[in-house]
Amino acid sequence: MSERKPQKGDLSDERWALIEPVIAGWKAGHRSAGGHEGPYTMLKIVNAIL
Repeated sequence: MSERKPQKGDLSDERWALIEPVIAGWKAGHRSAGGHEGPYTMLKIVNAIL
């Protein structure tokens, strides 16, 4: 898998620090059925949505 180039709309580290605790809390209550973490970080998923 090739590394994704940063995009103009990506979250800054400061903005990610604000929302990461909320996403981490949600993720803690919604574990995957297989128990694995998955290939993508939550930051990459949020940036893809934006």
